[in-house]
Amino acid sequence: MTRLPVKKTYKLYIGGEFPRSESGRTYEAEGANVARASRKDLRDAVRAARSAFGGWSGMTAYNRGQVVYRVAEMIESRRAEFAELSTGAKEVDRSIDRLVWYAGWADKLAQVLGSSNPVAGPYFNFTVPEPTGVVGILAPEEPPLAGLVSRIAPAIVGGNTTVVVASEAHPLAAVELAEVLATSDVPGGVVNLLTGHGEELAPWLAGHMDVNALDLAGADGQAQELEQLAADNVKRVVHGSADEQSPWDIASFLELKTVWHPIGV
Repeated sequence: MTRLPVKKTYKLYIGGEFPRSESGRTYEAEGANVARASRKDLRDAVRAARSAFGGWSGMTAYNRGQVVYRVAEMIESRRAEFAELSTGAKEVDRSIDRLVWYAGWADKLAQVLGSSNPVAGPYFNFTVPEPTGVVGILAPEEPPLAGLVSRIAPAIVGGNTTVVVASEAHPLAAVELAEVLATSDVPGGVVNLLTGHGEELAPWLAGHMDVNALDLAGADGQAQELEQLAADNVKRVVHGSADEQSPWDIASFLELKTVWHPIGV
């Protein structure tokens, strides 16, 4: 008798756990039945991201860099699996290298983006970067892994937490990445990954009043509608790239805070 292999169950990743969609829905993609997230799943993901924000943003920048580097190590150890779920080994290597590169920036942001400002008076005046908060990300459709990493890494390196709507057509790399995040040092809730129909989820993400910034890398034809929804609570809107690597991408998700302090006190 021929043995039937056990098929993998593809779930969402919310708050460090792997729930099925509360709606019970799935959709077919890449030959698999993948969880189709609902509006409630998205609200749960935002709640998890908000809960994780204090702890993640409160870590030292050096420690955040170590955590992101650990994600790169974990992908390296599963390189063959990721190659099958993406366009191949070159895309996986690019994703690993990008994570290492962003990890190295974690403890250098304050020096590069911050400053000591000259003022006319007996005061110190400093500008320091701070994380924006919860970032909603619409991941690019392609490349499935490198596009995802390119948008998540700059957001979390700066101390933000994220709610990510993965590629609708190629979601399996995102689910595999969620397994890496769950078994690395990334605290639950820092990255929340939803699979499903982007057109259904994106408006709720853009209009959610507890999301502070929105990355429209995978918005396609929805961008104008989503920008209007984001304006209701003055979200920062970023038009990210599927294959970009820049410290200014990190800066897109940071606020610059200016502090005055009397000299000699």
